[in-house]
Amino acid sequence: MEQLGFEGMPRRLYTCTPTRLAAWLDCPRRYRMSYLDRPPPPKGPPWAHNSLGASIHNALAGWWRLPLPRRTVAAAGTLVDRGWIDEGFADETQSVRHRERAITMVEAYVAGLDPADEPLGVERTVATRTDKIAVSGRIDRLDARPAETAGPGETAGPGETAETELVVVDYKTGRHPLTTDDARSSMALALYALAAGRALRRPAHRVELHHLPTADVLAWSHTDESLARHLGRAEDIAEEAAAADERMRDGLPADTYDEVFPPRPSPSCGWCDFRRHCPEGAAAATPRRPWDGLSAD
Repeated sequence: MEQLGFEGMPRRLYTCTPTRLAAWLDCPRRYRMSYLDRPPPPKGPPWAHNSLGASIHNALAGWWRLPLPRRTVAAAGTLVDRGWIDEGFADETQSVRHRERAITMVEAYVAGLDPADEPLGVERTVATRTDKIAVSGRIDRLDARPAETAGPGETAGPGETAETELVVVDYKTGRHPLTTDDARSSMALALYALAAGRALRRPAHRVELHHLPTADVLAWSHTDESLARHLGRAEDIAEEAAAADERMRDGLPADTYDEVFPPRPSPSCGWCDFRRHCPEGAAAATPRRPWDGLSAD
């Protein structure tokens, strides 16, 4: 029996991650295949650049979980070596070459860290909700640092502690250099900052992209207003996706899928996991080999 709605009843919250929101924004057809089709269509082969990125992320998370005396530069490289994900590479020679490159990147990055500067969280899941969405995600690293609000030379007085603020750190391993605008415009980082600040009841406005290939740190300090704008944008995207989800749950006929989940072909279709199931995407871009996302040797 169909459940009738009544005026004033709370609406269903749209449960999501920033990745899910981005999938809807990029291509509703890919969104449907990723999150709604059951069983989902088979994906293409694994991507080598994803293997490299996951290996580095896992190693950095594991390094912070080591006892303090064992947090050495060499230990970081060893974690990459032991946890290397050997998928998507052209051959063993290419895999070995990029594993060595990843070890070098991680060791150089860790050499600039203070092992005793304990993060507040590593691979920490945070979540928040509004009256429209329940959004969650996992932060690579969450730091607690002295807030940059004190005047020059000011320090905490007797019995006081310096106020700290939360900083969202996201590791990046892609081949393309990043800019400060990438940190500023990232809806995911803004949502993570908002969720972390609400959960821990501390100021959380600064977000950072740590790009290991170039050793660049791209940072942006949000205001309450800019965080609210990102949240509002997430709610707008969620409202569209939720309406499409509802039509799918109500038994949308397969021959009308494209009316609700249209493809958005673009040059990026060459990287899509579902390219083989999408004629428009196949026509829009040349297929990429699994190792094409790696930096040039």
